[in-house]
Amino acid sequence: MNTIIKKDTMVESMIFEVRGVQVMLSSDVSKLYQVETKVLNQTIKRNIKRFPEQFCFQLTEKEFTNLRSHFVTSSYNNYGGTRYLPYVLTEQGIMMLSGLLKSDIAVKVNIRIIDAFVKMKRYFANENNSKEIIINHENRLLVLENTLERFKEKKLNKIFFEGQIYDSYSILIDILNKANKEIIVIDNYAGKELLDIIKSIDRKIILVSKNINKVLESKYSKQYSNILFINNDSFHDRFIIIDRNKLYCCGASFKDLGKKCFSINELNDKKYLDRIIKTINL
Repeated sequence: MNTIIKKDTMVESMIFEVRGVQVMLSSDVSKLYQVETKVLNQTIKRNIKRFPEQFCFQLTEKEFTNLRSHFVTSSYNNYGGTRYLPYVLTEQGIMMLSGLLKSDIAVKVNIRIIDAFVKMKRYFANENNSKEIIINHENRLLVLENTLERFKEKKLNKIFFEGQIYDSYSILIDILNKANKEIIVIDNYAGKELLDIIKSIDRKIILVSKNINKVLESKYSKQYSNILFINNDSFHDRFIIIDRNKLYCCGASFKDLGKKCFSINELNDKKYLDRIIKTINL
């Protein structure tokens, strides 16, 4: 478990410049957010499309060597050779990460980090005699507000047309990868195609269907233990529930995605979500 960084710790001391941008080590960021570094890295990997190189990148061996020669601290020396070269996050990467972690700690820590980046931008600007790049406080707040608004996760409402098989399955995988603990899948036509997708997902999965082949269920359960099968004939449409707080409705059976025009929609109404869970008797 990471050591928790005290409230009075200077976040500015964790910010340095690489490739012309200010960054923080992922290990330092994880300590501030009070999560394990591997949890933070997993969050980034599951949402890798949200972290292009200008948000997050891995240090080269030369960059890491230069860094350690200037800062002799445990944060820079906990990596065992080039195989474990650390990742760093830019200001934009940290703002994206705070939205994905979604905790009270993340909100509070994010404010501290952004304030620290603002101070360090002023410092580096003064060091380089580049006063023209320091915008006034009001403009900076406006830029930050607009950036945060742009990075907010938008509700999924998407229509797929006949033949968009890969795109529709890609969205399905993205939805399933959002789960931290549990996935509930409701599909009356669930079969081998769906089991092939979810067999490697290391989460608790509850599969609700009225038509699961008992032979298929028996063979699957002898090799894999990540699915609880529930027989229920209360549903017509297909649904996915992520960690019991996100609800998605799909117009096509998951085995037929992309074969005909259909839609996938995120339903932001807790009443519906709670009622569906109650109908399953969970």
